[in-house]
Amino acid sequence: MDAFTLGDLLDVVGASVRLHTSPAGLTDPVTEVLLYDAHAPLPRVPGALLLAVGVPAAAAGPLMRTAAEAGLTGIVVRGPDGPTAEAEAYGVALLSVAADTAWHRAHLLLASAIGARPVSPAGGHGDLFALADAIAAATGGAVLVEDPRRRILAYSTVPDQPVDENRRQGILGLQVPDSPENSEDYRALFAADGPLWLPALRGDWLPRLAVAVRAGGETLGSVWVVDDGTLAADARETLAQGASTAALLLLRARAAQELARHQYSDLLRRLLDGTADAVTAADRLGVEGPVRVAAFVLDVAGLPDAEQTGLRLLDVVRLQCEARYGRHACVPVDGVVYALLPAAGEHAGGRHKRLAEDIVARAGQSLRVPVRAGLGEVVAGLGEAAMSRADADLVLRVLGPALPVATIEEVRPRVTLLRLTEVLGERRELSAGAWRRVLAYDDEHGTDHARTLACWFDAGCDMTGAAKLLAVHPNTCRYRLKQVREQLGVNLDDPDERLVLWLQLRTLAGVGGTG
Repeated sequence: MDAFTLGDLLDVVGASVRLHTSPAGLTDPVTEVLLYDAHAPLPRVPGALLLAVGVPAAAAGPLMRTAAEAGLTGIVVRGPDGPTAEAEAYGVALLSVAADTAWHRAHLLLASAIGARPVSPAGGHGDLFALADAIAAATGGAVLVEDPRRRILAYSTVPDQPVDENRRQGILGLQVPDSPENSEDYRALFAADGPLWLPALRGDWLPRLAVAVRAGGETLGSVWVVDDGTLAADARETLAQGASTAALLLLRARAAQELARHQYSDLLRRLLDGTADAVTAADRLGVEGPVRVAAFVLDVAGLPDAEQTGLRLLDVVRLQCEARYGRHACVPVDGVVYALLPAAGEHAGGRHKRLAEDIVARAGQSLRVPVRAGLGEVVAGLGEAAMSRADADLVLRVLGPALPVATIEEVRPRVTLLRLTEVLGERRELSAGAWRRVLAYDDEHGTDHARTLACWFDAGCDMTGAAKLLAVHPNTCRYRLKQVREQLGVNLDDPDERLVLWLQLRTLAGVGGTG
């Protein structure tokens, strides 16, 4: 296996660690992570990274020379103001984590990255297959390695192994067949302290020797050996040792998957805020062609356990998206769960909207709180994902109990008025005009000119239609409009004046003809 380098490390941890300088480049090996102890000499560990615990970033300059003499690859400080000049002078890489990052979390992140190279979230269990073959060769029986859900992670491929139909069916589906007898065996296995011999469940099946795989009291899975009566005399001892190795490999695979997911999520966040390179993102996310961003949010304020419920919402969204699209890109950002949906062949948003409606229904049932979902516009590729995300955010703002799910196309008028309201309200010259005189006159004289104007506009400037909306006689409507012309000086014959007045009444005053 090639040496793990500083460049590899940065690829894994993403934006969680910032590189300030690396005088020797990114090919220097990184072997382990050390914690600085001011009361103990710095050990000589070539290739190690030193976490400057207890040393302010600006005061870490003297550590650079010591680190260089010890053969360290670099020093990690907390905060942005590290001694870059000293690092370059002594040829030591300078990295930093955020000022509010706990040192134990930084150590866990970096140590896990070094000890577990990133793999795809789908997993990678080559070492487990090698272990299965080694156990099979030593014990004389075919071997399976499973996770706690009875999914088969690896199996031995040694020639002439004794097998039965139960093993064959399991390997074909990568899942142990479900049966009451199997369930009883698993209960007994996970209650045992060591390897357990289990008799054949059926006449044409073979017995098993099995052991639970544990680490720190947590059950990580199990290892099974088919027993045709010719197992080695020390098969139990071999299996117990194999379980210890399997625990290390499963922990390593879990760490690699978590790191890969962390890297995956960080890339997606940067893609959604427009700071990621689209070509690199497409390659690493495995997404090509048109896409759409869907946004999901809890439709409740002041939820006591909002953070935990939000994580559960993320699980629901990820599960449903992966069921339809396989490995999928979902990420939480500021309380909103975003999903990147492939849009090749998508017409009018029907498929995506049905998915969003299904997620909202399932999430509402399982979380017992209402959920909203907004879908942005379909864009040509990942380079425009930030625009689709902005659309989805706007859709969320116009949704409500009567309309919990919508695409941007379905609520375009509402979204346009929302944005116009914000733009008009931010600019003095756009918020000035006759609408203020109309409202002031209504307040002073108890009239209803603003609503009369809104109804008239909504009725296409038809007096009968406006009167019907107002539930008054058309002559009443005519009189009010005459008052607007004569008392307030509004030229209702000018189409531009009508358009601006209508927009300002609708957006800034919130007055609509239909209520």
